[in-house]
Amino acid sequence: MNAPAGSPRPRLSPTSYLVLGLLSLRGPSTPYELKRAAGRSVAFFWPFPHTQFYAEPARLHGLGFVDLDDEESGRRRKTYRLSGSGREALASWLTVPPGEIFEVRDMAVLQLFFGELMSTDDLRNLAHDQIQLCDERVAVYEQIREHNAPRAIPERRLVPLELGLRLTATMREFWEEIEKNPPV
Repeated sequence: MNAPAGSPRPRLSPTSYLVLGLLSLRGPSTPYELKRAAGRSVAFFWPFPHTQFYAEPARLHGLGFVDLDDEESGRRRKTYRLSGSGREALASWLTVPPGEIFEVRDMAVLQLFFGELMSTDDLRNLAHDQIQLCDERVAVYEQIREHNAPRAIPERRLVPLELGLRLTATMREFWEEIEKNPPV
């Protein structure tokens, strides 16, 4: 069911644009395929409840932003594809900068905020753990880079990977300083 002509444009969420963008890049996809694609890409910088990938395409279909190919038999998969109005909404959204800086939501930083309540050893252990996690994240990013190197992926799509590598390197340096010289 599409929104009536002349009615106000429905408000789309970041998850809406994530679904529209993935459909634009991937072409027709099932919710499961969208969830997998997001888990291997945008989930590193845009966490979201994966269950939304089952509800959001249906909602977008109801609003006319995606079309649905519904299998009548067999596995009865629902395959969604971007509609013209979905393409227009995505294009419009991409022209407007968000007007906000990135947010940091990091449990270790929250614990560090209460660092004066921790022993020096606990603070060092926290830092050491974060250094290891940074190393693990860099290894994952490097695997992604290697996996995509032989493929014809547009350079622009890999730029967020470079940002992830740089941010992780900066976080690692920060935690190394905390481990070596914990604040008093």
